[in-house]
Amino acid sequence: MAILPIVEVPDARLRETAAPVPEVNDDIRAIVADMFETMYDAHGIGLAAVQVGIMQRIVVIDLQERELEEGEPREAARDPHAYINPEITWLSEETASYNEGCLSIPEQYAEVTRPTRCRVTWLDTEGARQEAEFDGLMSTCMQHEIDHLNGVLFIDHISRLKRGMLLKKLDKLRRG
Repeated sequence: MAILPIVEVPDARLRETAAPVPEVNDDIRAIVADMFETMYDAHGIGLAAVQVGIMQRIVVIDLQERELEEGEPREAARDPHAYINPEITWLSEETASYNEGCLSIPEQYAEVTRPTRCRVTWLDTEGARQEAEFDGLMSTCMQHEIDHLNGVLFIDHISRLKRGMLLKKLDKLRRG
């Protein structure tokens, strides 16, 4: 396993559409393992392959919501899930706002309104077709990561004014 470099704005790869994975094999499982290691190292809860420069439709998510017992290592709370060729098949009409951030737009956050629930189909790491409905933070995270596979960033869901201010803050942060 390896920690991969995270692609950050304004890298043009973040605006490209990722290609479907033609076959789930050991190479894809190795990419998934590297993506989890990279996501955990960066303290993220989701990562799309395009964010590490791999233009394939792969997403990893781990909300790590379980409370740890005293002295229990952080790894004990992990609940990793990989989604290969994920596709949203349904979105609820009801919406909710979350303060979203992104590993590709470091230390920047904005309120984004998305459907509260979504239904998704995908392949698991064995190549078996799966389908589930998600709500709450999992629904938000799934929509955010699938957006990445389609060249969409969370800042595309906010006003142009807010997006401009956020990008200026990021530029100032980078310049020190």
